[in-house]
Amino acid sequence: MEHRFDFLVIGSGIAGLTFALKVAQKATVAVVTKKDKLETSTNYAQGGIASALGPDDSFQLHIEDTLKSGDGLSRPEVVELVVRSGPERIQELASIGVPFSRGQSPNCLFDLGREGGHSRNRIVHAEDMTGQAIERVLVEAVESHPNVAIFENHLALDLIIDHQAIRAGSVTVQQRQCCWGAYVLDETSGEIHIFTAHATLLCTGGAGKVYLYTSNPDVATGDGLAMAYRAGASLANLEFVQFHPTCLYHPHAKNFLISEAVRGEGGRLIDKRGRPFMEKYHPLKDLAFRDVVARAIDTEMKRTGDDCVYLDITHRDAEFLKQRFPNIHKKCFSLGIDITKDPIPVVPAAHYMCGGIVTDLWGRTSIENLYAIGECACTGLHGANRLASNSLLEAAVFSHRAALHCLENLPRWQKRAFPRVPEVNIETSAGNGFQSEMILISHNWDVIRRLMWNYVGIVRTDKRLHLASLHIAQVRMEIREHLPHIPLHPDLVELQNLALVAELIVRCAITRKESRGLHYNVDHPQKDDLHWRKDTVLTRWKEPALPAMSLSRLD
Repeated sequence: MEHRFDFLVIGSGIAGLTFALKVAQKATVAVVTKKDKLETSTNYAQGGIASALGPDDSFQLHIEDTLKSGDGLSRPEVVELVVRSGPERIQELASIGVPFSRGQSPNCLFDLGREGGHSRNRIVHAEDMTGQAIERVLVEAVESHPNVAIFENHLALDLIIDHQAIRAGSVTVQQRQCCWGAYVLDETSGEIHIFTAHATLLCTGGAGKVYLYTSNPDVATGDGLAMAYRAGASLANLEFVQFHPTCLYHPHAKNFLISEAVRGEGGRLIDKRGRPFMEKYHPLKDLAFRDVVARAIDTEMKRTGDDCVYLDITHRDAEFLKQRFPNIHKKCFSLGIDITKDPIPVVPAAHYMCGGIVTDLWGRTSIENLYAIGECACTGLHGANRLASNSLLEAAVFSHRAALHCLENLPRWQKRAFPRVPEVNIETSAGNGFQSEMILISHNWDVIRRLMWNYVGIVRTDKRLHLASLHIAQVRMEIREHLPHIPLHPDLVELQNLALVAELIVRCAITRKESRGLHYNVDHPQKDDLHWRKDTVLTRWKEPALPAMSLSRLD
């Protein structure tokens, strides 16, 4: 079955929904999401959106903090664009009903928190559930719009790419690639649908599930990164995986983050003997940049042999903590931890991909009519290490800019005829035999995640990286040779994407022969601006299609 829209948005977080809402005034939009529409990384974002709104703050200070965090790889023009756009985008979200916490001062409308790396209080938040507040308002607005259709439980498989060779006589002078949509699996019926559109937006989030321990939801399997790479788009800086320093350590807690705002309100990191340790690692102590704090915790745990460290904010007023962090207080209390009286056990966990699909200032990728926004994109804002709460800001700014660019070009695009897209006829999980082979998928999934955690984690070495490369190559070979013979299933698709993204992360990490930002290699401990103040870029003209599939592209 073929569905035709003006725009196809893959992903239902802040980036995709903001874009959909903006272009829906003049166009039709399909929002495809592989799970429930609320199951996004945005929904789990606790901290907030960074913006220079306080009377003691300025755009220049926010720019400087972002550049320092990016450790030499942030693009100054992108940083300035995003920072200066912040207040307008936040006011826009507030105007559609996002219930940001209000300030007590007449000089500022919002209550502004502070997080690591920020020199001023500039985090606009909705208590400690900012992402959830934004997501719910955007979902309600999009659902009520007649020009937007949301397709839940629909998994994008591969992009539909038109490859054309432009020739001058007998010589090929240019290869032109244009995206016309995507093949999408309806997980309920098992049918593969064709979604065609004048422009396609990848808003698929990150790839935290490539690691054993992560703060990300289960949907974060790097699908957008994998699809873009297979299609021939350029990816960059995948070695810069941000590990959030403080994920709740408890056997009954899964992926629960203890917001950096807790440290912003005075929380201190201590060992199990009650001794603070961050002063040994950075002058900013507990408010140092995330890469510094994560490595410090990792070092302390290895030095002491302890399973975790603790975040102590018991010195603050109990009622203040309950009001400022109601979600964290409720979750911890349900597990027997009273944050007003007890230090919180925490460990680092994979949290955010600072690299991604290379885009320009309008969100455009290297493939015509293919855009990428949000965590799956590499805009040049974050560089080697994302400054806390700049991610929701980036998504809001670039979804706005992509919408402006798309609406400007829509009249021209609508004059073009859609190409004939071949249908696919393959066996899906509705067929027989899948359950008997599930062990192959679950085993390889576990192998990849443990391998990445142990060999490509917070601290790396050349030897571990090369061993990881060999092991992942073996896993990918097994996927190519054995798994194509079983019916297509969402778990199989995610495994294939996860394995590819793991390989790309390792390739980037091996390439960078220095330590910078989130990439710390014991064998190359110094930063090398002379040779490595540049992006690590990967481009593949054509990666093989998904296992068990032969998706005919227009080439």
